[in-house]
Amino acid sequence: MKKILILCLSVVALTFSGMVHSAVAAELRVATLKFGTVNWVLDTIKLRKLDERHGIDMKIIELASTDGSKLALQGGSADVVTTDWTWISRRRAEGADFTMVPYSSAVGHLMVAANSPIKSVADLKGKKIGVAGGPLDKSWLFFRAYTKKKIGVDIAEIATPVYGAPPLLTQKMIRGEFDAILNFWHFSSRLKAKGFQSLLSVGEMMQELGTSGPTVAIGFAFREEYAEKNEETIKGFLAAVKDAVAILDTEDEIWTKIRGRMKAKDDDTFEALKASFRDGVLRRPLILEQADVVRLYDVLAELGGEKLLGKSKELSSGTFWLTGDISQPIQTDKK
Repeated sequence: MKKILILCLSVVALTFSGMVHSAVAAELRVATLKFGTVNWVLDTIKLRKLDERHGIDMKIIELASTDGSKLALQGGSADVVTTDWTWISRRRAEGADFTMVPYSSAVGHLMVAANSPIKSVADLKGKKIGVAGGPLDKSWLFFRAYTKKKIGVDIAEIATPVYGAPPLLTQKMIRGEFDAILNFWHFSSRLKAKGFQSLLSVGEMMQELGTSGPTVAIGFAFREEYAEKNEETIKGFLAAVKDAVAILDTEDEIWTKIRGRMKAKDDDTFEALKASFRDGVLRRPLILEQADVVRLYDVLAELGGEKLLGKSKELSSGTFWLTGDISQPIQTDKK
């Protein structure tokens, strides 16, 4: 009878413990592009229950566009979204209190066909280049600045850019409608899997323009006021992200579980996407990332001007939430 009583009390204690854990888990709403690569991280958090481990209840809101996620953050229907530092800096210059924590330095490539006669950027004279996004896309502006420095002329003056959506441009490149394409990293990876080659990465452009290493491209954004009022919640989320990225960086098994989300129809594409994601894992302290972003901001200010950056003439103070560094240690023995 005594053993039965002890057993019952133990069950009650465990149940009560679970109820308490559930009660104290803080809800955090993350708005994300439905087919965005950040979902690989969020899926890993859910698969490994990292949000629970760090005391949060992460709710994922999948939207159809990046503009939709920004509107969700601005309107208060989401607590966290992914975006880049130009958007944060511009909003802060306009009086908003958004801030961000970087999570990836993955960037695109200037891709050409395997048998292309184009061997250097100088060979692009008179050629047609597919450019993901529009004339104010950061990668395109970096490429323009790069060519001005390397060959003494703006690539926009000697080649013909064709702007468009990444998937459409990718298909046109496969059909041979472009001589080269400057596309986002995951689309570049898909082209690599089909035998296309990188002529130049956006990371290499950045370093030629003065950065000391691969520099942050996107991060998790939230309101500063939210972070102040919910510091443990946002830190719990960032800790979960850090753990998830470490898992994706070092473990192969997890990738098989998220392969469906990756839309990798063949092994070459799957491996190329995995390798590119890992190449984009942040390895440097946030303070170094910020210093390089300041350098790049000057480039964008010169070529993108007010249309891109608004009233933000220089990187706005507070763009990065410096207490939220989630960079990873360098891994030399990935499995």
